[in-house]
Amino acid sequence: MQQNTDLQYQDPSDSYNAGQIEVLEGLEAVRKRPGMYIGTTSSRGLHHLVYEIVDNSIDEALAGFCDLIDVSIHADNSISVVDNGRGIPVDIHPKTGKPAVEVALTVLHAGGKFGGSASAYKVSGGLHGVGLSVVNALSKWLIVEVSKGGHIFHQEYAQGKPTTQLVNIGTTEKSGTKISFIPDPEIFEETVYDFSILAHRLRELSFLNKSVTINLTDERDNHKETFLHTGGIQDFVLYINRNKDCLHPQPIYIETSKDNVEVEVCIQYNDSYTETIYSYANNINTQEGGTHEAGFKSALTRVVNDYARKSNILKAADTNLSGDDIREGLTAVISVKVPDPQFEGQTKTKLGNSEIRGIVDSATGEGLTTFLEENPAIARKFIDKSVQAARARDAARKARELTRRKSALEGTSLPGKLADCSWKEPDLCEMYLVEGDSAGGSAKQGRDRRFQAILPLRGKILNVEKARLDKILGNAEIRAMITAMGTGISDDFDIEKARYHKLIIMTDADVDGAHIRTLLLTFFYRYMKPLIENHFVYIAQPPLFKVKKGKDIQYAYTDSELNKILEKIGREKVEIQRYKGLGEMNPEQLWETTMDPANRTILQVTMEDAMRTEEMFTVLMGDKVEPRRDFINLHGKDVRNLDI
Repeated sequence: MQQNTDLQYQDPSDSYNAGQIEVLEGLEAVRKRPGMYIGTTSSRGLHHLVYEIVDNSIDEALAGFCDLIDVSIHADNSISVVDNGRGIPVDIHPKTGKPAVEVALTVLHAGGKFGGSASAYKVSGGLHGVGLSVVNALSKWLIVEVSKGGHIFHQEYAQGKPTTQLVNIGTTEKSGTKISFIPDPEIFEETVYDFSILAHRLRELSFLNKSVTINLTDERDNHKETFLHTGGIQDFVLYINRNKDCLHPQPIYIETSKDNVEVEVCIQYNDSYTETIYSYANNINTQEGGTHEAGFKSALTRVVNDYARKSNILKAADTNLSGDDIREGLTAVISVKVPDPQFEGQTKTKLGNSEIRGIVDSATGEGLTTFLEENPAIARKFIDKSVQAARARDAARKARELTRRKSALEGTSLPGKLADCSWKEPDLCEMYLVEGDSAGGSAKQGRDRRFQAILPLRGKILNVEKARLDKILGNAEIRAMITAMGTGISDDFDIEKARYHKLIIMTDADVDGAHIRTLLLTFFYRYMKPLIENHFVYIAQPPLFKVKKGKDIQYAYTDSELNKILEKIGREKVEIQRYKGLGEMNPEQLWETTMDPANRTILQVTMEDAMRTEEMFTVLMGDKVEPRRDFINLHGKDVRNLDI
C-alpha cells in the first residue's frame, strides 16, 4: 500500500503541528484534569473520593455479598474503607498479565460492571469503572488489602503508580477489601475531611440499603456513629420529616419488582407548603429527576384526582387538582434498582430509561389506590390540603400577575424605590438588596451608577417557610424584589429574564442583619432556587471596624484582622470605630469598603448538598421550636459575633 506523502509535509511556519498533540497515558489524564472525573478539587471533590470507594462496597451489598462497611478518618487525615464483601479478584488478568486488583487500580474503565449477563454486578451505581482508579490517581499514597481465599494480599501505590508488587502477607478466615489512602495535596485545595459531610452521605446510603451496617469513626476526636436503618426508605422519610408536623404518623410505603427492576416508593404529608422529593437510581441521587420521578408524579396526580371524584370531594363542576396542588406538603423518596441504568452524563443526575416511567407509574398507582381506599380518613386530610392549595394557587396566580415584568407597551414599571443602573447587559450588572432606607441612601450615592442597582428593603420580609404563595406575593418587599429581578418565581421562573447576574445581599453586621439575610435566602431557596444554583446570589461583607491613626485609615472585617492592624501600627493614639450598621458609613466609605469591585469581599452562596440545605432551612425557619433550640445548644459555642 502506497504511503500518502502529502501527510509528511510540515509547514515550518506553522506552530500548531503533531508535536503539540499530547498523549496522556494511564492515569496521567486524571491528575492533569481531575475536575473531569470528580467535578472539582474543592471540599466537594475531596469527600467524593470517599464516596467512590464506599460505593464499590455498596455494590457488593447490592449483589448480596456484603453487610458491613467501616469507614475511618485517621489522625493524619487519611481514610480507610473496609468491607466484608468478596474481595477484589487477585488472580492474573488474562489480557494484561497483571493481578486483577492492580488493573482495577491503574486502568480507567476497568471493573466488574460491564459484562452484561456475565457481569459480577447485576445492579450497580458505578457504571464507568473509573472510581477506584481515579481515587488512586489523586492520592498521595494508597494501600489495598484483599482478604480472599484464606489469604491477605497487600499492595501499595503512590500517585496512581504501584510501588510494590501484590504480595501474600498472611492468612485469614475473613473476606473483603480494605482501601486506605490520603488525598494528594498537589491536587486538592484542602485535605481535611469533615465528619458531618461524610456522615450525611453514609446515613443516606444506610436508608437506601436497609441490610447494611455502616460505621464511621473519626480517630481525630474519637467520635463514632453507626448507621443501620432496617426500615429503609420508610425510616428515611421519617428522618426528613422529623422536624415537621405530619398529617399521618406512618408513611405510605410501596414496594414491588417487575422485569428485574426493583421499585420502592415512600410518601408522607406534613403541614408545610413545599414539596420535598428525593429520587434515587441504584443509590445515586438523581437530583434532576428522570423517568422514575416522572412516573411517580403522574401516578400520584391521577390517583388522587380519581379518588377525590369517586369520594365526591371534587364535584363534577370542579376542575382537577394540579400536580403542584397535590404535592404541597409532600415528602417522598423514590428508589429504583435498575440492571442497565441510562444516566444523562457522568454526573448521573437524571435517569433516562424510558421503560422505568411505566413501571414506577404502575407501582405507585396500584399501591396508592389501595392505601387511599383502606385509609379514607388519612386520604381526606391530604386531599383537603390539596384543595386548599388549589384555592391559594388561584389567588397566587392573580397576585403573581402584579409581579411579572411586563413590556413597555403594558406600562408596568420597575419598583419606585429601585435605583436602576444604566447598563442593560445582565451579565455586567448587579443589584444590591440593602437593609434600611438610610443605608440604601448611602449606597445609592456611593455606587457606580453604570452597573450597580440599589433596592432598599424596609424591615424584615415575610418568613416564606410558614406561608403559602398567595400570602407571600402580598408582601410589598417581596413583590419589589421579584419585579426588579424580572425572572418571575416558582413555576414561572425563567433565569434567561434575569436583569442582573449578581444579586448581593447587604445587611448590617448584627443579629437583625443576619435574620434579614436568612429570610432573604429562605425566599430565594424556596421560590427562586435557580438563582442560587447558577451562582447569582452573593453576600456583601461590610467592615466591622474603622481604625484611624493620624491621617491613616484602615478597615478590619474581623476581630483577628483588627488585632493584626493594631500590632502593625501600634495601639497608642488610635481611634477605633465599631460599625453597628451600614447607615453609619458615608457613601464614600461604603463604596470603598463594600461596593468597589476592586476592594470588596463578597461571599458566593452555593448549595452543594440539597438535602442538607433543605434540613437547615426547616430547622431555622420552620414552625417547630425544639429543633431550633437543639441547634442553638449544639452550635452556640461556635458563635463569634453576638450583640449583647
